Amino acid sequence: MSLKLLLVEDKPATQAQLLQILVQSQFSVSCANDGLDGLNRVKNKHFDVILVDHKMPLMDGMALIKNIRQLPAYKQTPVILMTTQDVNQVAGLAEKAGANLCLAKPIAADRLLGLLQDLASTIHNPKQLTV
Repeated sequence: MSLKLLLVEDKPATQAQLLQILVQSQFSVSCANDGLDGLNRVKNKHFDVILVDHKMPLMDGMALIKNIRQLPAYKQTPVILMTTQDVNQVAGLAEKAGANLCLAKPIAADRLLGLLQDLASTIHNPKQLTV
């Protein structure tokens, strides 16, 4: 079963940079161009991990995360906020909104891939059947 990741990023150049990194992961990646688009996508399809930009038009990352956490299917889904602001100032607000982690942009490829590898190993671990 393929793991699905939603990338919510409004800036095309940043989205392209992140996609170059994410293509190296084991995730099948879908993109949303703003918070409202992201919310519509999570309502229509299930994702295993969600990467959310902080500052976006129509609905910012914090509002998107709050809305995602209200959906029963997304109570436990890992949600990561990405920000260009000082992570120390944003992390507490992100956690309060429901984010599992707050990362500073630009995100190092090895850090993001390592994080996703760790998440993938904990998502959908099939139970071993003993006969």
